[in-house]
Amino acid sequence: MAAHQACLNIDELRLRARRFLPRGLFEYIDRGTEDETSLRRLRDSFAQAELTPRVLVDCSGRHTGVTLFGRDRPMPFVIAPTAAAGLVRYDGEVLLARAARAAGIPFSVSTQSITSIEAIAESGAELWFQLYVWRDRSLTHGLLDRVAACGVDTLILTVDTAVSPKREYNRHNGFSVPVTPSLRGALDVARHPAWAVGVLLRLLANGGWPGYAHYPAQFRTRITDAAAHDPIRLCDRVNWDDVAELRRRWRGRIILKGLLAPEDALRAAAAGVDAIVVSNHGGRNLDCAPSPLTVLPRVVDAVGDRLTVLADSGVRRGSDAAKLLAAGAAAVLLGRAPLFGLAAGGQAGAEHALAILRDELDLTMALLGCRTVADLALLRNQPASRVAEPV
Repeated sequence: MAAHQACLNIDELRLRARRFLPRGLFEYIDRGTEDETSLRRLRDSFAQAELTPRVLVDCSGRHTGVTLFGRDRPMPFVIAPTAAAGLVRYDGEVLLARAARAAGIPFSVSTQSITSIEAIAESGAELWFQLYVWRDRSLTHGLLDRVAACGVDTLILTVDTAVSPKREYNRHNGFSVPVTPSLRGALDVARHPAWAVGVLLRLLANGGWPGYAHYPAQFRTRITDAAAHDPIRLCDRVNWDDVAELRRRWRGRIILKGLLAPEDALRAAAAGVDAIVVSNHGGRNLDCAPSPLTVLPRVVDAVGDRLTVLADSGVRRGSDAAKLLAAGAAAVLLGRAPLFGLAAGGQAGAEHALAILRDELDLTMALLGCRTVADLALLRNQPASRVAEPV
């Protein structure tokens, strides 16, 4: 039996990932921002949330499937866009896409992925594409043309990262962009020989230090090169006019990722987008941001009848996902959990992570007396009623 198969939950996969990955890369994935208050708040919000079960319900025919954007899916999950997947395992983005295909769910490709959308598309997975708007909008529009040519019909615009957040541990570890080679980093890699041989040396043997595959050719250099990232760095001038321009240019579905305020959700609906992701970026951006679970019901009440509301951030258990679904989310995006599985066991490890969450969700539904994912939402909306005592 492969080592990752002995892991019974996401935290156990996380521990295996920690042993496999260099500290700099693991903490880039695992940790938050500044004092990591938002990251702790995420876990606290799930720990403190309660769902009241209904008993004596026949749950024998239950299933975790949902219909999302007109397609039936076996579970209410989407693999979220993450920038580090191509460094977690060699060809990591392709492996995650294959795991998503095997699970019957979408895989979100990051603007900052190591592997190009063209190469990932060969996996046959349903791909969504996550977009950061660059300062030169013509370069962004050119990237969208590439994405559309690969048959992608769903665009995720990340709206909560106007500037790069302050993550001191990345600086200490030399893992901020650009990656800074150092003696400390070299010793860190040496202490993780499986990653050094299986990932780093293979990357170096196939073209050297990787770069961001979606950057325009004139800026596509190594992640260790600082100059390449300045001309098209994150743009702090992105606003609702850019959303309107994307709506005019992009013929497919548009999702805004990173909303927390009901007022912004209302504006998104007015802008004609198809969906939003209620998210605090996994506690990795604004340290004083609320957790999605606490604001999700208000957002759903504000716009749930006008667009699709998704959610993400901090899901470690199927019961965490159940709480987001009960709060009104149509589906849940998973970021760290598939990455931990990927680190622990490659594509099979990522598939195992998804299976763990699916099985835990199924178990939670059975114990709650829910036969379908839609029944979870009834737990929030169903009023208590008086039941007369027998005389």
